Amino acid sequence: MKALVYHGPRKVSVDNVDDATIEKQTDVLVRITTTNICGSDLHMYEGRTDMPANSVLGHENMGEVIAVGKAVDRVKVGDRVVLPFNIGCGFCANCERGLSAFCLTTADRSVMPNMAGAAYGFADMGPYRGGQAQLLRVPYGDYNCLVLPEDAAEKERDYVMLSDIFPTGWHSTRLANLTPGDSVVIYGSGPVGLMATLSARVQGASRIFVVDHNTDRLALAEKLGATPIVEDEGREVQQILDATSGQGTDCGCECIGYQCHTPQGKEVPNLVMNSLVNAVKFTGSIGVVGVFVPQDPGGADELAKKGEIAFDFGKFWFKGQKIGTGQCNVKAYNRKLMELIHNGRANPSAIISHELPLSEAPDAYKNFDKRVEGWHKVILHPQAA
Repeated sequence: MKALVYHGPRKVSVDNVDDATIEKQTDVLVRITTTNICGSDLHMYEGRTDMPANSVLGHENMGEVIAVGKAVDRVKVGDRVVLPFNIGCGFCANCERGLSAFCLTTADRSVMPNMAGAAYGFADMGPYRGGQAQLLRVPYGDYNCLVLPEDAAEKERDYVMLSDIFPTGWHSTRLANLTPGDSVVIYGSGPVGLMATLSARVQGASRIFVVDHNTDRLALAEKLGATPIVEDEGREVQQILDATSGQGTDCGCECIGYQCHTPQGKEVPNLVMNSLVNAVKFTGSIGVVGVFVPQDPGGADELAKKGEIAFDFGKFWFKGQKIGTGQCNVKAYNRKLMELIHNGRANPSAIISHELPLSEAPDAYKNFDKRVEGWHKVILHPQAA
């Protein structure tokens, strides 16, 4: 089969690899029809992780079931399914609590003895190939496959966003305890920040501020209902305070992660988190879904190399704020979000900028990584010529 293979920093190519197959009787085999490039893929693409060479990338996947193991009961050949980027078992202590991002069964314990969580084509998240390929093996298929309704083909560009970024954007607002009528500041207008914007709008936020230095992406956030704020190394916080009678927003969402940087491209790992402490009101909540890692050899300073930041804990404590963090438990949200799409209440495909065959993935990675103007969200079709 054809697949997008990582060979080293900024070196990817579409290669012929062994076909994905049914390996266990609980597996499902999916013919991938749409797969997305995620901002998290860029961490690996840029060599900022220990992703092994010859790995198949891709964790935002959707397709058609073409085979099922003998122990699969619910999912049938011919079903159209979207796959959470988390790979859960459905029966461990964490999965039973709805915490599928922290599955204890599928985790790769060679990374660390107490590791939790697995994903497709992701560094340190298990030995599972990604779905930027023509075929994908889905472990524990009955649990991990979300079977889509009859409009699956018609709304494929929307449903594929259920694999990661729509639930992740929603997760950021839930971690931030957003309620109807609240004001919210969202740092980052990449795909996840844009999905947080959409999620906040659907949930009845009264005001949505989105902060970024990429004015092209901010224009898209404005179309989704946000007030755009140009990031200025923390000085933009005053605009948010002025707009909220000096109080700050009710809550905030961090949708950038450990590689946040100034408009000039200088990485300042603590910039966004400290700006959020300043921009959110006393007793407000902050939801953090941008990726942070336990260690980063390419970090901008000695703290960052150890996965640490100089966080303004004194002000955070003094303001009585709360923080919720972590990868999104996609299965906690994807079925309800599917209903929003199915019934025309949400259209996450609005952020798609490029729809390409898998063969063009290497150039797409290059342009997305460089934040070339107009490259907001790329979806790929592995079955296209």
